[in-house]
Amino acid sequence: MEYINEVNLNEAIIHVLDNNGDDPVYNEYTLDLSDETYEYILKHIQKCFKDEELKYAVFNDGRNIVKELSQEYLNGQGEFIDISKQIAKQLFILMKSNGSIPSCDLMVVSISTELGPMLALLKMDYVKNYTHNIEFVDDKIGINILPQFIGLPSGGQRLQKCAFIKPILNDNKIDLMVIDKQNKSKDSDDYGSNYFISNFLGCTIIENERDVTRNFIKTAEKWTRNNLKDNADAAEVVRSSLKKKLKEEEKIDINEFSKDVFGESKDVAENFVQYVKEQGVNEQIDVDKQWVENKLKRVRLKIDKDIDVYINEETYDDNSRFEIVRNGDGTINILIKHIRNYIEK
Repeated sequence: MEYINEVNLNEAIIHVLDNNGDDPVYNEYTLDLSDETYEYILKHIQKCFKDEELKYAVFNDGRNIVKELSQEYLNGQGEFIDISKQIAKQLFILMKSNGSIPSCDLMVVSISTELGPMLALLKMDYVKNYTHNIEFVDDKIGINILPQFIGLPSGGQRLQKCAFIKPILNDNKIDLMVIDKQNKSKDSDDYGSNYFISNFLGCTIIENERDVTRNFIKTAEKWTRNNLKDNADAAEVVRSSLKKKLKEEEKIDINEFSKDVFGESKDVAENFVQYVKEQGVNEQIDVDKQWVENKLKRVRLKIDKDIDVYINEETYDDNSRFEIVRNGDGTINILIKHIRNYIEK
């Protein structure tokens, strides 16, 4: 997967898209990127690039206004403010056609990265917050708390929808990176529908190495919980074997992995492979080594539903401090050794 670590802001603008209005409120000036504003926008972008919901995508064939406008800017053929207005207009048209899409500010940002220039589209959904109101009543001061519904997400909050569009080149594997988080509603006309990807961006999500790796880990864990829930010994073998493979191998063949883990238990091995395939996992897994490294830095163990243990990878692998002892009856003992200090929280 292409990981973005270096981001610089070139210029940014924000437009108000209020469903209660007849037209967007267009900004005629780019934002003054003071230190505070620069840091606020940068935090959001960095958080998006690190978000595990960030997906790869390619633009669909055919006419696509957002694609054409973004490429016009990225190829140096259009004015930033004018192009940002036209992009905002396209989103506002969708919002007016579907009243369940919440009002927002659309922030358009030109950024430079180690992978080249990109145009960022950040849908800043409004956040409810509160302020005080001071008024004089009978020559006395009265102070009330009033809700506000137009607050922007703080730098610590995660955006629900955004896109990072690249210049389209012949050797590109992807055209853009997208976050499109869905709500839990099953109503296809609700805000959780696919309007952002399908209608606004006009793109199709494609699977990347991180998605493949994560899906395999998630599927293997689900199988383990379902089939070995009363056999902690066997479950530990599956989990430790999986961690070892992820750390050591660039590719994992699920058939070979299953044979290595389950040995002569052919029925169990076949059941594992069949289940994994049914969940859409391919036989060959291209391991995203960087994601695995970050994923395994900390291990969380939920033990018998009433004990939580958080432990870093180094300690987990250090037998002088942490050890799993098999009892021979399907149960295990987990030993935390040589404790010098502990506190209660």
